[in-house]
Amino acid sequence: MPSCLLLGVAPRPPPAALHLLLLRRRMASNRAFQLRLNPLTGDSEWLVVDEEEEAPAPTQHKQLLAATSYLDMLNDTARNRAYRHAIDATVTDPTSRVLDIGVLMPKYGFRAGTGLLSMMAARALAAAGGEGRGSLSACEAYLPMGKLTRRVLRANGMEDKIKVFHKRSDELKVGVELDSRAHILVSEILDSELLGEGLIPTLQHAHDMLLVKNPKTVPFRATTYGVLVESTLLWKMHDLHSNEANTEDGVWLTPDGTENILSVKLQQHAMQCDALEDEIRLLSEPFKVFEIDFWKRPDSHRETKIEIKATADGHAHAIISWWVLQLDSAGSVFYSTAPRWVRQSSGVDLPQCVNGMKDWCDHWKQCVWFIQGTGAPAMKDQTLALRASHDQTSISYHLNMNDEVSSKSPKSDHLTLLPERIALYGDKAWRSALIGAVRNAMSGRSSPTCIVADDSVLLAVIVSSLLPSSKVITMFPGLRDKGFNYLQAVADANNFSMDRIKVIGKKASSLTVNDLKDEKTLEKHPYQLGLLFQEKKGQKFETRNERTLLDPLLSEDAFIMPCKGILRLCAMSLPDLWRSRCSLKDVEGFDHSIVNDTFGACGDLPGEQQGPCLPYYVWQCGYTKKLSKVYSLMEFNFSEPIHSCFGETKIKVAHDGICHGFVVWIDWVLDEKKSIVISTGPESRYWKQGVQLLSRPVQVNPVSSVMHVEAHFDPDTAELVFKSMVS
Repeated sequence: MPSCLLLGVAPRPPPAALHLLLLRRRMASNRAFQLRLNPLTGDSEWLVVDEEEEAPAPTQHKQLLAATSYLDMLNDTARNRAYRHAIDATVTDPTSRVLDIGVLMPKYGFRAGTGLLSMMAARALAAAGGEGRGSLSACEAYLPMGKLTRRVLRANGMEDKIKVFHKRSDELKVGVELDSRAHILVSEILDSELLGEGLIPTLQHAHDMLLVKNPKTVPFRATTYGVLVESTLLWKMHDLHSNEANTEDGVWLTPDGTENILSVKLQQHAMQCDALEDEIRLLSEPFKVFEIDFWKRPDSHRETKIEIKATADGHAHAIISWWVLQLDSAGSVFYSTAPRWVRQSSGVDLPQCVNGMKDWCDHWKQCVWFIQGTGAPAMKDQTLALRASHDQTSISYHLNMNDEVSSKSPKSDHLTLLPERIALYGDKAWRSALIGAVRNAMSGRSSPTCIVADDSVLLAVIVSSLLPSSKVITMFPGLRDKGFNYLQAVADANNFSMDRIKVIGKKASSLTVNDLKDEKTLEKHPYQLGLLFQEKKGQKFETRNERTLLDPLLSEDAFIMPCKGILRLCAMSLPDLWRSRCSLKDVEGFDHSIVNDTFGACGDLPGEQQGPCLPYYVWQCGYTKKLSKVYSLMEFNFSEPIHSCFGETKIKVAHDGICHGFVVWIDWVLDEKKSIVISTGPESRYWKQGVQLLSRPVQVNPVSSVMHVEAHFDPDTAELVFKSMVS
């Protein structure tokens, strides 16, 4: 029996961003939070795990913090200035007791600060004559961040003016940590949706246990808004059934009768909607959804009915939402996350940010709520009924009262994926490439055994459908039984038998010969194209890849797909992103230079230092402009175990502009003839790319500018290190 290994194509960042980093936080009963950087998406995600190992090394904390939005948040001048004005207007009583809550309830993770709001409040208290009379307390549950906060306070001469407790806010007690209830609450516990970081339960506990009656708060109030939009791109990101019907390739991930078996999670999805300005049609004016008052205890659940008048004919594919923050009680200081096209074109009088427009930022985005199916039809001047509701952590919508969501638990065969993955699975060119590569690989092979080495339901269905005589082994390390149940639910529609499919439910790093004892030889087809990941063993990250790990289990004539990965790059102008990742100096009068290294600052670094290469959806990075053609820098040959690689190239500038860095990605060569190649470059909106920013922007032109780039890949650390020079 021949064997084949299919290394499928996943939307993931290039090797520079393929770090599996674990940070842990103590909880009761030997449980801990792990903050993991998902190698498939480049996003951070929280997991609750059994606590079995010691805390990570400081360098691992730094790597993780560099991938967060702390730096971007502190570079948000509009945010910082709005908080400063509001705090100065609020902290005026010299006897005030001020509480700064910058840490969230453990269920929702935590977002630490550098003590900026506390220092603003301490300065305002001193200006009011309250130094030595009032008091200021802050809580910071994440110990490494708490230590950094103390260093920032020390650098600004405020270490003795602010009490920092290494606890969550719900662990503070009056009479223990706090001498008495606080008169003023300052906080920044907002995510792009507003509620997702535990705003409501945090405020509820603070009002119940930590604050006086009718306290002053900064912020004072938050208001959420929404607008109905029509957008082909947003439609593709949630309606997989309609899109795969248009592919006409005979493979069904969502067969008739099970249209929602594979879908996006029913929630608001954070997205940079400024980038969609030319691809959406507004079907309504902005409408107000909810108000949350910080100065009083919020309700856990609320519901409201909104009548929306359609302003144009079309199909409402989504609701795009944002919030406006009123920071002071007088209503003179505001901050808005509204998309630029709403602020500029709307006839509705929305409060603006302090001192005018805000800059592009990545720490707060807009949110997208997908309207199920093909969208809700709308006619101009028609009145649409919208029901909005919120619980403690999220807001949901039901349009025309007929988009009901079952209160029952989801079926075991129902899977939810990221919007980008849904769009990818319904993309005709993507599916055609994979199907063509599988057919070519299996040509002339009888009864092959194929391994899908990741959570790819698409490859599992393709292989099972196209090769009815094959044996398919799916790893499904994350999906496990849910993946098996899903395949079972779609088997008949795709004309394959579950008798030929085996689900192991393990990562490649855990696979043994015993798991495959019924298989004499293998034909390998791991789904995950970005082969590198890191496995935690003690205090050492040991880098492995599916190709190397499965090698002892493969036959000599095993076919590997993809055959090769080519690292590509191009020079780009990225002014908004560069500004958000610039090193910090003075932030509203406070020195923050001490945090630059920890937060992975990329711009204005001293000497020849450079920041890390980080994953972004480049199309969502504000203003962008390509300044060069695409160049190849390095190749990864998957027919052999991954080894150390070095690459260098000269990039000739093709356009005038200011170069802020270069964007890197991988093109996957699926077949041995190199006839089927899938690119994950900036033109593809379903993948993140790696971005390596220059320490200082450089003015370039086609006549005299050349960029020299070197890169070294170390398989033992999964690090891809770049060096560049513009001449």
